[in-house]
Amino acid sequence: MATPFEMPDHLCEQMEAGQRLRNQGYRGRFAPSPTGPLHLGNLCTALVSWLQARLANGAWLLRVDDLDKPRNRVGAAENLQQDLHWLGLDWDGPVVFQSRRRGLYNSFLSALRRQGKLYACRCSRRMLADISAPAGRHSIYPGTCRDLELFWGWHEGRLPSWRLRVSKEFSHTSGDVILRRADGFIAYHLATVVDELTLGISEVVRGEDLLEAMNAQLALINAISARPVIYRHVPLLCDDQGRKLAKREGHAGLESLRSEGLGPSHVVGWLAASQGLVPFGDELTAGELLSELKKKEGILKSVLKP
Repeated sequence: MATPFEMPDHLCEQMEAGQRLRNQGYRGRFAPSPTGPLHLGNLCTALVSWLQARLANGAWLLRVDDLDKPRNRVGAAENLQQDLHWLGLDWDGPVVFQSRRRGLYNSFLSALRRQGKLYACRCSRRMLADISAPAGRHSIYPGTCRDLELFWGWHEGRLPSWRLRVSKEFSHTSGDVILRRADGFIAYHLATVVDELTLGISEVVRGEDLLEAMNAQLALINAISARPVIYRHVPLLCDDQGRKLAKREGHAGLESLRSEGLGPSHVVGWLAASQGLVPFGDELTAGELLSELKKKEGILKSVLKP
């Protein structure tokens, strides 16, 4: 087990507030990045996540993961909200923007560093490129810099990344996780975990392309001495060549479908059918789909992977 994580009072208050929200009932979320239009794979995940929350009579939050400013596109955050509204996927409370929570992430980062749970790492991606991993597994950082006590500041024109010293129970599944990148940006895993815990998220439903992220995030939750979040993963939608849909490949979003005259009921029906929830050809609103699934107890959980 990790050594207890001691937090300053203001972080304790944030964590306790999140735990109180979790204790009140189901809380899910959808967390897209504003790097371009949502494609059908993103929207399928949003639909399943929304259904899971509504079937549990719980809350569903919308969080915009906009920390990586160079990759953000103007107007993308507004457009993704419009797409969700068009499909009938409503969220609870105001939209959460990660860019407005940097102070919170840095406070957790500072607390972890003060307690010796972080170390400076100067390994570049090129240096790590030759690390091999068993077939079907992602590369796990071998701990090259873990015991070197490297300088935290600038060296040869570069800052180090900051890695978490994970406990032994996670060392073979996640390796030492980067929490602050060498370019100074807060890393995805830190921001995501802090948000889940302080916003009171009880269950995360996301695409199975993020399955590998689960171990790293559980390792960080363990280091913070918090109760784990439940992670579930939605099968990915693929194109005709079997490749997962991706923004960078320009896969179609709602704009092209709307230009063909297709309405929300057609899109919701097709997305639901792609997950085996209804037959192909059914057209129904998100609300109608929710009503249908209430009659089919357990069908949605059969879609989700741990």
